[in-house]
Amino acid sequence: MREIRITANDAGRRLDRFLRKYLPGASLSEIYKIIRKDAKVDAKRRNESYILNEGEILTLYLSDEVFEKLSRGKGAFGAGSPVKASKAKRTFRIVYEDENVLMANKPYGLLTHGDSHEKKDHLANQVKDYLIASGAYDPRSEKVFSPAPANRLDRNTTGLVLFGKTAAAMRELGRMIREDEVRKFYLTIACGTIRHEMHLGGSLLKDEAANKVKILSNNDGKDIETIVRPLEQLSFGDGLKATLCEVELVTGRSHQIRAHLASTGHPLIGDSKYADRGATLTNKYVRERFGLTTQLLHACRIEFSEAAAESEALGYLAEKSFEADAPARFKEILHGLGGR
Repeated sequence: MREIRITANDAGRRLDRFLRKYLPGASLSEIYKIIRKDAKVDAKRRNESYILNEGEILTLYLSDEVFEKLSRGKGAFGAGSPVKASKAKRTFRIVYEDENVLMANKPYGLLTHGDSHEKKDHLANQVKDYLIASGAYDPRSEKVFSPAPANRLDRNTTGLVLFGKTAAAMRELGRMIREDEVRKFYLTIACGTIRHEMHLGGSLLKDEAANKVKILSNNDGKDIETIVRPLEQLSFGDGLKATLCEVELVTGRSHQIRAHLASTGHPLIGDSKYADRGATLTNKYVRERFGLTTQLLHACRIEFSEAAAESEALGYLAEKSFEADAPARFKEILHGLGGR
């Protein structure tokens, strides 16, 4: 028999979802069987959709042998199991941190989450290791919660990534992003001359196999909205033109900025995936001069709206703005193209 006290970070989860993380070696059918026959919350039977509350005692009537077997799984910290730190070398910088959130400045080339090729050295692991070392997160005492990013940047996009340090903060960050209480701004350099602010709409359809998206004028994909504000006109090489832009993501979809700007005839410099014929000479120039073979895109600023004040957990962030300075390589390329 095992008794599990529900912590603040465990509270608010469905019983079945809690057990799926707590017993990662169990199949879904085994989880439901345990709920029916071998689990009680505060000495009462509960169904799979029961929402756990802080301070409740979840009792599992399982033998030690069965419990140890079901506790094993990828990334699981079963009771009594050793905690294996990822030990990824820290490469991110901290822009802001308090007891609820951390804002990281992600460097170029680092994944936000792990994938099938890189399971250890990614931003989520680096932040988790930092929080373990600082004492802000203890995986031995937390049953299912792990600090995680609320937004995601592509490997070759730099800048601000929001992390929730508690389950309540994670839920609120996700809600605030969905309800447009968090504004996200990017810096990029686009091919060609953009003279006026552009409000771009439409919908986006992703080709998973090609890892590429299309911008559609109809509603066959996911609705998207992007605002492009030109900051500086650039001239370089033999009559080549580009524009330093601030881009605001009103919606946040995969490759949205890259595809949306390319659809207007202004793909990002260096971005061969979405380049049109007119970008060929520009991309050849930046590749030969700077070695740039990917998009130049930096998540430079996050602003919390006035509406964020209604958040019980994170209302103190309302009307605050946080910035991440562009990396040295971005500045080098900008200056090399004649920018300030």
